[in-house]
Amino acid sequence: MQTLEALTQEARALGNGEVMLSAPETEVARQLQICNACRYCEGFCAMFPAMTRRLEFGKADIHYLANLCHNCGACLHACQYAPPHEFAVNVPQAMAQVRGQTYADYAWPPALGALYKRNGLTLSLALAAGLSLFLLLALQLNGTLWSAQLQGNFYHLFPHNLLVALFAPVFLFATVALALGVRRFWQDITPATSGAALSQPAAGEATQNVLRLKYLDGGHGEGCNNEDDAFTLSRRHAHHLTFYGFMLCFAATSLATVYHYALGWEAPYDLPSLPKVLGAVGGVSLLLGTASLFKLHLQRHPLHGDAMQKPMDLGFIALLFFTSLSGLALWLCRDSAALPALLAIHLGIVMALFATLPYGKFAHGIFRTAALLRFAVEKRQPNQLGLGSE
Repeated sequence: MQTLEALTQEARALGNGEVMLSAPETEVARQLQICNACRYCEGFCAMFPAMTRRLEFGKADIHYLANLCHNCGACLHACQYAPPHEFAVNVPQAMAQVRGQTYADYAWPPALGALYKRNGLTLSLALAAGLSLFLLLALQLNGTLWSAQLQGNFYHLFPHNLLVALFAPVFLFATVALALGVRRFWQDITPATSGAALSQPAAGEATQNVLRLKYLDGGHGEGCNNEDDAFTLSRRHAHHLTFYGFMLCFAATSLATVYHYALGWEAPYDLPSLPKVLGAVGGVSLLLGTASLFKLHLQRHPLHGDAMQKPMDLGFIALLFFTSLSGLALWLCRDSAALPALLAIHLGIVMALFATLPYGKFAHGIFRTAALLRFAVEKRQPNQLGLGSE
C-alpha cells in the first residue's frame, strides 16, 4: 500500500507532466545525491564524471548513468557510506537493478523482454533444447540421424537454402529488435547528454573504450573487485575472450557467406582455410571466456549486482558456452556417425542464442556502447556546473 504522502507526490508529478521514477530509479537518484556531495570515487569510471555534470537526476539521466556503470565494484569497497552505514550507498547494485529494468523497458516487443528478465536461464535452455529436438526428430524421420557417409558435408543433411530459410528470419528479428530498442534508448538519453551530435573524435574515443573494455580496470588499471575487495583483471580478461571469441565466430560465418555467394566456394571448409581458422580460434576463445565468466559470476560478492538478474545473465552465458562447445565438437567429429545429431544440436542452440540476443546481456553491450558514445559527446561540451573532472 502506498502512503498518502507518496500518492500525493505522484499526483503532483503527474499533474506537472513529470515522468515518475520507478523504485530502483528513485534509489539511484538518492544515492547519487550523496555521491555528488562526496566525490571520492570520481576517478573510478565514466559514470562518476558524468554524474558531476548533474545536480538532479531524471529518468533519462538515470538510464544513461546506469548503462555507463561497468559494475566493477571498486566504488562499493571504497565508499565510507556503504552498508552497514545508515546511508546504505551501494552504487553497483543500484545501477544493476536499473540496467535490468532498461533491458525490459526498451525491449521490443516488450512482452518478450519481461519474460526473459524473469526466466532467462530457463527460457534460454528450454528454447535451445526444443529447437534441437525438433531438428533431431526431422533427421530421424528422414533416416539420417546416424550416418558416417557424409564426409563432413552439412548440406547433405540440411540443404543450404533450408538453413538460410531457418536462420535468416531469426537473425533479421534479432537485428530489428535490437535496433528498435537502442534507437529508443538513444532518443531518450540524447537530450539529457547535451543533445549535441556525435562527432568523429567522440566516436573514435568511445569505440576505443568499448574495444579495450577500458572501464573494467576499476579506473586505476589494477582491475575490478569480484568476490571481495581484492583487485583482479579476471573479469576483464574473461570479457575479452568472450567478446572477441564471439566476433571471430561471427566473422567466420560472414566470410563463409562471401565464399559461397561471391566466389562460389561451397562448404565444408577445413584448415587452413580462413573461415575455419577464425571459427576454431573464436570457438576456443568463446569457450574459455564463458567458462571463466560463469565461474566469476558464481563467486561474485552478493552486494555487487542484482540477484534477480542472475537467471538472465546465466542464460546468455550458457547459450554462448554451449554454442562454442557444440561447434567445436561438430568440427572434431565431422567424419563420425555422430555428425547429424551434433549438427542438429548446434543449430538449435545457435537459433536460440540469436532469438534471445535482444533481451539479455548482449543488449546490455549495445546499450553500454550507446551510453559511452553519448559520454564521449557530452564530455566535449562545456560543463555548466564547473564541477568535477573528466
